[in-house]
Amino acid sequence: MPDQTDAFLHHPELREQIVDPLGSFFRDFDVEAMIDKHPELESARDWIHPQDERDSLRARTLAEHDSGDLWVFAFGSLMWDPAFHFAEVRRATVPGYSRHFILLDVHGGRGTKEAPGLMAALDRGGSCEGLAFRIRAEDVDTETEILWRREMIGPGYVPTYVTADLDGQSQTTLTFVADHAAEAINLTLTRADQIHLIANGAGILGSSKAYLANIVNHFETLGIVDSDCTALLQEVEDYLAAQ
Repeated sequence: MPDQTDAFLHHPELREQIVDPLGSFFRDFDVEAMIDKHPELESARDWIHPQDERDSLRARTLAEHDSGDLWVFAFGSLMWDPAFHFAEVRRATVPGYSRHFILLDVHGGRGTKEAPGLMAALDRGGSCEGLAFRIRAEDVDTETEILWRREMIGPGYVPTYVTADLDGQSQTTLTFVADHAAEAINLTLTRADQIHLIANGAGILGSSKAYLANIVNHFETLGIVDSDCTALLQEVEDYLAAQ
């Protein structure tokens, strides 16, 4: 694929909607340093992946990739705040997977053990609209290290290569799929459970409700339609109004 100097060539409307990686909070994110700074998060230390384990998993995942550019499929906050440098962004659809609110947070990010929070994960079934980012081959090692520190904090996701549709063209992309073996993934949640968790979960990164609202607001500006997220946010707001 020929290189280009403008990452937003195909979607200039996204230029003001995506955080500059150099200005991203997650560019220098370090979960161990965050725990050191916030003693109330100490209980999470036994849950997080040690750095050497995280590095080993990244190496094994990248070993399945050729030496060329790497595409990354984003289905949540990575869409507007990827934190890694990218050479190209495209609207993308991944068949066979969809966005589900099944990722529990009890470790202090957007929920605690006393009041767990809930976030989105990619799971099998249906299809999912999102964005695909292309990382240049020479930047893959540096930029995926940043990606791993953010997405692979602890058990919850499995790095997975999926086929994405980019304007009618098939492209293998790396994404992060729900790990059914992880305690953080709960497939038994009812809609009422989801509403309660999102309405009440909060932590050092903010509330679960703010996370969902941010998704819905950015989907609107990115032109991505997810009626389930929109309906879920309304149900959370109705739930809170009734309290």
